[in-house]
Amino acid sequence: MDKRDLENMVISVVKTVYDPEIPVDVYELGLIYNIAISDDNEVKISMTLTSPSCPVAESLPAEVEAKVESLEQVKKAIVEITFDPPWDKDMMSEEAQLELGFL
Repeated sequence: MDKRDLENMVISVVKTVYDPEIPVDVYELGLIYNIAISDDNEVKISMTLTSPSCPVAESLPAEVEAKVESLEQVKKAIVEITFDPPWDKDMMSEEAQLELGFL
């Protein structure tokens, strides 16, 4: 399996994680900034939250990490939280903006 296929699998599983306050998955919300896959299939994800005081600041990244690690092909998953750049609604996919009535 090449990195592109694995990245697509990671994205698919990340799309099963939802922000509990917004009925859209974290990927479509634009909370995932980067997915890096090493040669030995360790996955490093850089993500943000809708706000630094987000009530799921502890559980949401842990859920993303656990779901990615559940993929048989992934050796290890590490999720790092960043607030640079700060998240705003323009980072959402068109699908998410439509779902939430921003378009």
